[in-house]
Amino acid sequence: MGWNSWDSYGSSVTEAEVLSNAEFMAEHLLRFGWDTVVIDIDWYDPTASAHHYNDGAPLLLDEYGRQLPDPGRFPSASDGNGFASLAQRLHDMGLKLGLHMMRGVPRLAVERHLPVKGAEGYTAADIADREHVCRWNPDNFGINQSHPAAQAWYDAQVDLFASWGVDFLKVDDMQAPFYSAEIAAYHKAIVKAEAKYGTQIVLSLSPGTWNSTTHVDFLRKNAQMWRISDDLWDRWDDVYQQFVRLSRWAPFQTNGHWADADMLPLGHIGVRAHNGDSRDCKLTVEERRTLMALWCMGRSPLMVGGDLPTSTPETVALLANPVLREVGAGSVDNREVGRERIYRDGPDHPDSYLGDLIIWSARAADWGDGTVSAHQDGYYGAVFWTGSEAHEIDEAIELQTFVGIENARTDYKLTDLFADVVDGASGAAARLDGSGADRMIRGTVPAHGVLWFAIDPR
Repeated sequence: MGWNSWDSYGSSVTEAEVLSNAEFMAEHLLRFGWDTVVIDIDWYDPTASAHHYNDGAPLLLDEYGRQLPDPGRFPSASDGNGFASLAQRLHDMGLKLGLHMMRGVPRLAVERHLPVKGAEGYTAADIADREHVCRWNPDNFGINQSHPAAQAWYDAQVDLFASWGVDFLKVDDMQAPFYSAEIAAYHKAIVKAEAKYGTQIVLSLSPGTWNSTTHVDFLRKNAQMWRISDDLWDRWDDVYQQFVRLSRWAPFQTNGHWADADMLPLGHIGVRAHNGDSRDCKLTVEERRTLMALWCMGRSPLMVGGDLPTSTPETVALLANPVLREVGAGSVDNREVGRERIYRDGPDHPDSYLGDLIIWSARAADWGDGTVSAHQDGYYGAVFWTGSEAHEIDEAIELQTFVGIENARTDYKLTDLFADVVDGASGAAARLDGSGADRMIRGTVPAHGVLWFAIDPR
């Protein structure tokens, strides 16, 4: 759970803006689990701009071709200090520092024939793979992993980051195409740095285009997070597309190794971003709740993209809901258990299609760190509605859909998981009707909305 500068500032975030968000997080959100602050792409480009990448940018590199922060935007990085001072300030707040990094070696290091640290006699030009380059960013060449100096490049790069105190690395252009050799090399470099500095570094892989579940064993071995989609923005269609992706990946989620449905474009975004102008998130309040409930039921990491100090109190209240961490950390057997297309006049009249009713369930469980579940012997349920008008549930959504046939006669109560969040939404809640094994879940689901609830034995 954390904040990433991309949705608000694109390539152009400054140290002052990072610290502003970190201080806000420490004061208002840390106690709810939000603890990581990630500086996204091009922190080493003094010409970085909001809406595009720069060909031939004068990247700031050390004598071994490793990227250095631009002191114009990050004053504490002056005199070769890198991000050490910034990392320490975040650590003093109880937070972690993350950096974005591109796959490969800087083209500028290749042009200058800079030496590879730890591989005497070899230069960046020797290890460069000039064919396998990023399709959308011009900064780097790939790395030929069959070259004897290839591993040394990533070892030296990650060693520098670890010496600064970096806790999280978001490494981009790794999965589309899927560069397994590069991923494994980066993982090896992190393992070496962790052993040397006695630290832990999370590896997050991007993007996620066509990411296949057949890669899951390899991904668990080499990373803690991996994206399962391209960039997600504040459009309902972007959220809608994640239903099928999360339903595919949810059964593979394990503590410490997470399929990532991408950043939450909530709050004040687009300040100086690559997509759109300065704005509050365009998702409706109901759509924002749907996004949060779906990400949590699918156990996706939560990385918010809005500028926190200038976001609305309603957005902050949504993020401060302790249920987000409770469900994300304290649930198992998370899965989509039902999906039906709903028609006003029945399926024989396709023009009367209204939307999809999508049902998720999970079992409450103790957290991986030993924290006892808030809903012992309970369950979590979510009923999502994708239609553009509110929908009254009159279909047979049985309680046993969530608790199982063997538990159907247990006496349960429902708790609205958005009950304590005041954010302008409809306040719709699920209820239990009937008795015994015949009890049904009822309620009105708002347009593009969700009924999200815990199911506890009385």
